[in-house]
Amino acid sequence: MVNAWSRFLLPSVSDLIFVLLVIALSTGTLGPKLLGDAGIGWHIRTGELILTTHSVPRVDLFSSTMNGKPWYAWEWLYDALVGAIHRTAGLNGVAFFSAVLIALTFALVFRMMLARGASLGIAVVMLLLAVSASSIHFLTRPHILSWLFTVIWFAALDGFETGGKSRRLVWLPVIMGVWVNWHGGFLVGFVLQGIYLIAACARKLNGSPDGSDALSRTRALLMTGVLMLLATFANPYGYKLHVHIYRYLSDRFLMDHIDEFLSPNFHGLPQKCFAVLLLLTIVGVAVGRTRLRTSQLLVTCFAVYTGLYASRNIPVSSMLLVLIMAPVLSTAAGEWVGNSAMVRRGLARWQDFGVRMKATESRLHGHAWAILVVVLGAWICFHQGRLGSRTLMNASFDGTRFPVQAVDFLARNHVREPVFCPDSWGGYLIYRLYPRTRVVVDDRHDLYGADFLKEYLKIMRGEDQWDRVLGEMHANWVLVPKASALANLLGEAPAWRNVYRDETAALFQRVSEGTDNEPMCVTTRLKPRLRIGRPSGTRSYFRLSHSAEGLA
Repeated sequence: MVNAWSRFLLPSVSDLIFVLLVIALSTGTLGPKLLGDAGIGWHIRTGELILTTHSVPRVDLFSSTMNGKPWYAWEWLYDALVGAIHRTAGLNGVAFFSAVLIALTFALVFRMMLARGASLGIAVVMLLLAVSASSIHFLTRPHILSWLFTVIWFAALDGFETGGKSRRLVWLPVIMGVWVNWHGGFLVGFVLQGIYLIAACARKLNGSPDGSDALSRTRALLMTGVLMLLATFANPYGYKLHVHIYRYLSDRFLMDHIDEFLSPNFHGLPQKCFAVLLLLTIVGVAVGRTRLRTSQLLVTCFAVYTGLYASRNIPVSSMLLVLIMAPVLSTAAGEWVGNSAMVRRGLARWQDFGVRMKATESRLHGHAWAILVVVLGAWICFHQGRLGSRTLMNASFDGTRFPVQAVDFLARNHVREPVFCPDSWGGYLIYRLYPRTRVVVDDRHDLYGADFLKEYLKIMRGEDQWDRVLGEMHANWVLVPKASALANLLGEAPAWRNVYRDETAALFQRVSEGTDNEPMCVTTRLKPRLRIGRPSGTRSYFRLSHSAEGLA
């Protein structure tokens, strides 16, 4: 009885990882990162519309320039869920939900590393690197569920290849039906499916001793792939969604200008951690070349390529790499230690501790602490982030990154005309001002398209005819970072007047010719400083690059 209770109450290492990540992301130092992207704003408002109208939007409702034009709300299932959470628990609930998904994903990655043969020490190190690399996209966006589904996909396919556990494949088409309505990352599932199908075909063609078994596995994978494909048509837009995604991902202008689709800049800490994982992968392939299966080599190549191709792929790439390389490096390290008497004596106790902890980890299945943290966190969210008299959660948009006070000014003065702002701010304005005020542009780049966004960049960069383009968009209000090039141009233009300014944003109003009416003007205390360029703290991983070096 005591042993049974111990299994239920004692936290495993994966439970501790889950608990620590949930706390850090919801109440700790990592918390502000979750609301570091304004796109969650239009996701929430879309979800609330879905709950109110009981239908999925098919036309744009948030912008003045695209209003009424076809729009694919291809993440509608996520939108509906966060809309419901926001109604009952506010931004705290939305952020906590994201924290739980992220923590669950990495706890599962850690447990899978151990189950695949990784030593405790190497598994911990590899997980820390993966978490640090993935922190580049710790955001309240639907992509975080794609991380979890990718890990589940890999576990199912790899378990089928090594153990013939066909029952795991049965669930993949079912999960795909959810994934396709949640996030465009469902394409990763097909890539992994294709990799394991190729590996199975290769075993058959190479005359593997278990040729008949390889053939049956090939058929099972092929049939699962067909069912997965059919499941992707279970969405509100049918085959048109596939066409839309293809056109979006094949648009070279968008792919070359949206930050998250650009190759990583290895000057940041997350990117440096990913670089370390790449180096460890090289070592793992070198020392384990005889142990790696064809599928593992192909998954490794896919993870390395996609991670180097676009920053948005770093989290998924990191998880796949640690799942494959942690067991390989653990085996190689064990052999190296075994061949060195001096090292063997020095690390004997550590190895023994790791073995005992790994055995304990496999016996603990209660997850009581993880369940307790989730229940307590949900209770706090439903009580405005408070536990008794103490505020533990206060999820909000950072006023140094987003124009919080400037939008307060717009709301107080009942501005109802469209507002032009950077695409990275559009989602925040939608969250705060819809339906009274619409934006000219936001970060739904697939909706606006390349032609419109080229005109948008002319305005942001202050190129020739920028004012004419702004006029064609019928924008009489402009909200931009206070030190941006456009803010400097508007400050000098006689047709525009600065009506509000603070340390983050500047708001301008177009003045009609021939009128003597003074627009309302509020200016907070600022240090006299003029600067052209991107202000610090405004970087978003879901926006067009405004820097000159981002141009083709």
